Amino acid sequence: MERNYSTQMEAARKGIITPEMKIVAKKEYRTEEEIREWVAKGQVAICANKNHKCLDPEGVGSMLRTKINVNLGVSRDCKDYDVEMKKVQAAVDMGAEAIMDLSSHGDTIPFRRKLTAECPAMIGTVPVYDSVIHYQRDLATLTARDLIDVVRLHAEDGVDFVTLHCGITRHTIDQIKKHKRKMNIVSRGGSLIFAWMCMTGNENPFYEYYDEILDICREYDVTISLGDACRPGCLADAGDVCQIEELVRLGELTKRAWEKDVQVMVEGPGHMPMDQIEANMKIQQSICMGAPFYVLGPLVTDIAPGYDHITSAIGGAIAAASGAAFLCYVTPAEHLALPNVDDVKQGIIASKIAAHAADIAKKIPHAMDRDNEMGDCRRKFDWDGQWAVSIDPETAKSIRDSRAPEHDDTCSMCGKFCAVRSMNKALEGEYIDIL
Repeated sequence: MERNYSTQMEAARKGIITPEMKIVAKKEYRTEEEIREWVAKGQVAICANKNHKCLDPEGVGSMLRTKINVNLGVSRDCKDYDVEMKKVQAAVDMGAEAIMDLSSHGDTIPFRRKLTAECPAMIGTVPVYDSVIHYQRDLATLTARDLIDVVRLHAEDGVDFVTLHCGITRHTIDQIKKHKRKMNIVSRGGSLIFAWMCMTGNENPFYEYYDEILDICREYDVTISLGDACRPGCLADAGDVCQIEELVRLGELTKRAWEKDVQVMVEGPGHMPMDQIEANMKIQQSICMGAPFYVLGPLVTDIAPGYDHITSAIGGAIAAASGAAFLCYVTPAEHLALPNVDDVKQGIIASKIAAHAADIAKKIPHAMDRDNEMGDCRRKFDWDGQWAVSIDPETAKSIRDSRAPEHDDTCSMCGKFCAVRSMNKALEGEYIDIL
């Protein structure tokens, strides 16, 4: 059946419930009409490029389950695409809803097309990364047309969402110089656009030609993820003038996208003290009119390299409970190296814990079902049942097996001092043997 709409948002506004909306409604225990209404308002984004044929659709919005994204891709120092595909498969197996290809080396087209041909998760990219690689020319020699053409290339290849740093302008150059941030700009895409503007003297093409970009996104039903070039890269820069001023501009750009029925997500911090996170989420919801908020972390301390999956999970749980819809995972390798397969796993698990904890706090329908099952299984010493509902069954089982107790109704921590065992026996009127 031929589509009589260009984007999910256009369909929703016409009163059409798309096949993708039906799938999302079923996954989220929501009615199809609820999903349609939220998509029409821009409060839920269903990132679903019409050329991504194998996509298993997901909805991104604060009233739905918190989704997680996994950043992958090769670099000049680590350029094995086979390893990256193993990471992709591991990420999908562990329940990641999105994969972002952030490759910065080599021929990126085959890998990107392989993702959209084979991967059921949402696929995202940052086209400005690919521009230098695609044209094999230094940044300063690229034209605005070159940068926009790469956006179209990614859309044609089936990418579901693109991060574009549209909110950074020539005015930002003066702000960065005047306000003396501790970490300046830490967004890789933001720094490239900043450098391009400095070297060419031109305005940010993603801002200047925003309407043309919207036309491309409308044609392929690509969601724009409005990148936060000025996200704080350390606690000291959190909530400063540069970050908030850019957020105001992203709110304006969100409205312009919705006027063309283009779906939007807005990206956020970054590094941020815990006590600022909730307020930052509420400010974004107000300025960007409820558009889904996509956050990197936030990392709640700067002094834990090697453990930033934990600092990120702490901030991510607070952010999602306060309204963020989409968490970008952070691995133990953050700030240090390209993550390996084990780093990817650790990052995904940490993010999934944060997302799940937030969903429980937000009372998302059925979010606590597995926790209730776990309580029943632990009371009954049903170990197989515990593995079945746990986030990482393999690790849990391996820990128990490596330190197996003498009796199966205990663990090697408490033995017969186990409170659960004692209570079960006491309530059944049985003799409680300890020694």
